[in-house]
Amino acid sequence: MKPKNAPKKKPISPLSTLLSSKGMLAGVIIIAILIPLIAVILTTGNPGATPAVAPQDCGKAAISYLNANIAQAGATAVLTSVTETNGVYKIGAIYQARNISLYATKDCSFLFTSSYNLKSSTTPTPAVSPTPTPVPEPVKSARPSTELFVMSFCPFGVQAETAMEPVTRLLGSKADIRVRYIATIQGTTLDSIKALHGPVEAKENLRQLCIAKYYPSKLWPYIVDFNANCYSLRQNASGMEACLAATTKKTSIDNAKIEACATGSEGLDLMKADEAVTTANKITGSPTILINGQKYAGQRTADGYKQAICARFNTPPAECNTNLSAQAAAASGSCG
Repeated sequence: MKPKNAPKKKPISPLSTLLSSKGMLAGVIIIAILIPLIAVILTTGNPGATPAVAPQDCGKAAISYLNANIAQAGATAVLTSVTETNGVYKIGAIYQARNISLYATKDCSFLFTSSYNLKSSTTPTPAVSPTPTPVPEPVKSARPSTELFVMSFCPFGVQAETAMEPVTRLLGSKADIRVRYIATIQGTTLDSIKALHGPVEAKENLRQLCIAKYYPSKLWPYIVDFNANCYSLRQNASGMEACLAATTKKTSIDNAKIEACATGSEGLDLMKADEAVTTANKITGSPTILINGQKYAGQRTADGYKQAICARFNTPPAECNTNLSAQAAAASGSCG
């Protein structure tokens, strides 16, 4: 017999069961929940069920909930896809550099992380949760500092710049976002600067440093045009010279002034300053991003960069509510 005063059991909520632990999304969400699967079967088989939510709307709602309630501090999940499969939505996302899959009922009222094929004779293998990787608390400030370390002719660096550019347009007045260049100085002349992609990269690094000094508001328009038109001409000296002249003209930059800076002691001093920063932070790979001194390890997407910067504001500005592209700008490769 049950004791008379035995407490009544509360009904189990599938969603609350899924989201009961703040740390369960460490590394990758791996939890098997069968109750929501039963709920899916019941819901999708009921002609009077709640009307379906649009796939993308449901995907955004799921990721928003995960980021607000489950994701570790400083880490965010980014929506990559939503597809309909077997009467439910399969939601693809990237979290801490890993691809994860979630599932939701089409009315977006149930969320679960594993599915079982009831018609399969194969016994499902129990999921084993990996040891979570500690994620440091984000260092916050009134005006976060973001440093993007690149080599001007590194394809991965160029793709990272492509993803960062819309972030600078969105947050440039609220955060400090700058490009730094990776090279080694072995003497006192331009020829003593060693860049991974040769002398042409060493000089372009200097040119962009000089543009940042004399035309800071025009650096990103120049980078966008350079990457689109000049980047592919690295081994074509005459074509590169003509392209640089056209790009500086298009962006209203005095090309002669930039050339004088880049080929003189002024450019060398600017490169020395960046070399000191890269050395102090032990940075060798392009691209590398530091936000308030912390290395960014998320996806190379505009929205990923934006979310990481916004997480480091003392008080995030309204611009942080703007959604940018979540399309990956590059694979996880680097030059260095």
